[in-house]
Amino acid sequence: MAMGDVASYLSSLADGASRAAIEHAYDLARQAVPEASEGRSYGMAALIYRGRPLFSAVAAKKHLSVFPFSPAVVEAVAADLEGFDMSKGTIRFSAESPIPDQTLTRVVTLRRDEIDATARR
Repeated sequence: MAMGDVASYLSSLADGASRAAIEHAYDLARQAVPEASEGRSYGMAALIYRGRPLFSAVAAKKHLSVFPFSPAVVEAVAADLEGFDMSKGTIRFSAESPIPDQTLTRVVTLRRDEIDATARR
């Protein structure tokens, strides 16, 4: 399935707990970085900040995933996410066991700060 921007991606998800969890993740990200715009990155609907991918949240068959597009950001919050499945660039979760709001907000602000730092060079 081809994904467009965030709004069209969300509307493509079936109503239910997974969609609500993905919508909540995007809502928190928008609150943290209100100047982010909708777009695509790596074929996924994403929030874009200063022309760079900031954040994406997607629903897969067996889990939900957050992509901060930065291994350093995932590493920075790993201690707060004991029991969550993580890889270099992904944090996996479920609607029943969501990423805590404070940690999700920290993921987005760390990525924003990372983009800001590289933009100033």
